[in-house]
Order: sequence, then C-alpha cells, then structure tokens
Amino acid sequence: MADEQAVGDPAGDPQSGKTSWPAVREVALLFLKLGTIAFGGPAAHTAMMRDELVRRRGWVSDERFVDLMGATNLIPGPNSTELAIHLGFDRARWRGLLAAGVCFILPAALIVTVLAWAYVTYGTTPAVAGILYGIVPAVIAIIAHALFGLLRTVIKNVWFALLAVAALAAYLLGVNELLVLAAGALLTAGTHLVRRGRQDTPHALLAPLSLLGLGSPGLPVFPDPTGSQLAQLFLTMLKIGSVLYGSGYVLLAFLRGDFVDRLGWITGQQLIDAVSIGQVTPGPVFTTATFIGYLVAGPVGAFLATVAIFLPSFIFVGLLTKLTDKLRSSAWTSALLDGLNVAALALMAGVSLQLGRTAIIDPLTAAIALATLALLWKTKLNNAWYIAAGAAIGLAHALLT
Repeated sequence: MADEQAVGDPAGDPQSGKTSWPAVREVALLFLKLGTIAFGGPAAHTAMMRDELVRRRGWVSDERFVDLMGATNLIPGPNSTELAIHLGFDRARWRGLLAAGVCFILPAALIVTVLAWAYVTYGTTPAVAGILYGIVPAVIAIIAHALFGLLRTVIKNVWFALLAVAALAAYLLGVNELLVLAAGALLTAGTHLVRRGRQDTPHALLAPLSLLGLGSPGLPVFPDPTGSQLAQLFLTMLKIGSVLYGSGYVLLAFLRGDFVDRLGWITGQQLIDAVSIGQVTPGPVFTTATFIGYLVAGPVGAFLATVAIFLPSFIFVGLLTKLTDKLRSSAWTSALLDGLNVAALALMAGVSLQLGRTAIIDPLTAAIALATLALLWKTKLNNAWYIAAGAAIGLAHALLT
C-alpha cells in the first residue's frame, strides 16, 4: 500500500500520539476482517495476525511481533484480543489501539448476539458443525505455518530449543499455562544472571511483575441485591475481565461461580451452551459474555456485558504500551522477555496439537489441512480464502452426508 510506513514505524507522530486517519482506517478494516474470519481460538488469531501484519503487510517485524505476543501474557484478559489492541497502537497510536480492539471484537459480538436471539426464541442455535468441519483443518494449517515462521525468531539457540520442548511437554501434561509462562521467563532470566554473575534485580523488572499482580487481590464482587440488575451484570463482567488469566476453562469457572452459583441468573446447561457458542464463532472466546448478557437482559445486556468484559483489556494494554519497549532496554529484562516468548510459542504449539487431534479426523480433513499448508507456503493468498474454501467444503460434506 502506498501509505505504508517502514517496518515497526507507526503511521503517525510517536511523541504526540497523533496519527493519520488513513492509517486508522486501514487498521480498522484489517481487524474488522480478522474479527470476521478468525475461527479457532487464540492460537489461530495470533497466527492470522502474524500472517497479515508481518508476512503480507510488513507493519511489524517478527521480533517485534513475538515481543508483543509475550508481553500480553503478563496481563489479565484475552491475550489474542490484547495483541490486536497493541498491534493497532503500534501502527496508528491511540486511535489505532481503539480501532483495532473494537473492530476485532465487533463481528463476533454481533454474531453471538444473533445466535443468542435464536437460542432464546427457538430454544436452540443454527447448526454450525458442518461448516466448522471444513474450517478448523484450514485453521490448523494456518497456525502451523505461523509457528514455523516464528521458530527462527524465537528459538535463538539450543537452550531455547530445550526450553520450548520442556514447556510444551509441561503444558501437554496439564501444568497451568501461567506456571509454564512464568517458569520460562524466570528460568531464562535466572540463567542470564548466573552467566553474568549478577545478583542485582533491575528496577525495570518491577513494572512487569507488578502488572501480574494487578488483579490478584481481586476486585469487589458487588453482591448488593438492591442494586440494578444491569449495573450488577456490568460490574460482574468488569470484575471477570480485570482478574482473569488463562484459558477458556478458567473463564468457564469464573462465569459459573458468579452467574450460576452466586446470582442464579442462568443454569449450568445455559452456561455450557454459551461457552460452546463463544468457541465456535470467530473472534474472541470472551464473547461468551455477550451470550450470557443477552440471556440475562436481552440486547442491552449483551452490549453491557461485552463492553464490561473487554474494557479492562484496553486499559491494561494502554499501560503496557509504556512498558514493552523498556523490556528490551536492559539485558536482564530482555532475557526475561525471551524466555516468556519461548514459553508462549510452546503453548501455542500445544493448543494446536490438541485442536488438531479433534479436527483432523478423516482423509478429507487431512487433505484440507495439507492443501492449505502447501498453498500458504507457495502463495500469499489471503487467509479469508482458506477459511471460505474450508467452509464451502464443510457445508458440501454436511449436505452430502
């Protein structure tokens, strides 16, 4: 594109925070598209962002991309959405931050709202299994292609390769993702200190570690029964978005504790249905909150729940933009970030293996995955074509069988 900047350069003035509206528009259009086609969960979202922003457009380098990917693991909330928000900031500053986040979330929120309406009206949701049958194998190939591309950037030596294998094994054995990430970061930083013979801890470390504790004390639960139901819905979702680390299973536990057990607003089955819809629709899994909001209070509830659960991510990323560059400013924190990046890539590989086992189930799905991977290697076709082709094959397969 004619108005694209050099790799890593924001399309605006970094000192003033101002940027050109054409840059904001291209950020908005790109993340609107990604939010519409990003099936497959956070690993798939990350792979698609890497393909679009690094491989196709050159807006950021692979090194910058993995640094942002690692840094977003330091904060609570949906990591792939926070990565989108930070990439938007890198390209078009504060307007880009808002545009990327809103446009990545919006398509999924609208789709989930429509499905929630169908669920409430008809007691079920339209069948999507046939379409997903063809889409998910294509998504697996997209993730695998991104992983191979990032390996050269992240795995810088034999030590990092061993660390990646250990992190992957730990994840597959059931170790909590946060422990895997923390161990990767601290082991690498500790090894650096031992090698250098330093015992001092730089002040630059205090900022990222303090972010890890932002949600740890927990925010108030706001159980006041005299308060408005809409206000209580908003504040409960705001609390969850502020303190939640980890996978969709962690989100499930939080939602069950608040909306099934404490408030009694939905049943356990409705919660399972909500999480299922969040997983099979494109974009962030956190749009599960949109579905629950609709069940509780209709379209207004869906809107308030969506805003509340994603609002902390915008705030945390806004704080993180002040910190990410400083992580590379000293050898110690740079080693910390390197270890975090290795562990994050291993987690991405682990999620992909688990997804692959459930998606590639017969010769046709294997053929979709292999054909997509071959085309990704040889061409620069947009990911939307692979998603569309997979959907068409899945739909045809469902109709024929």
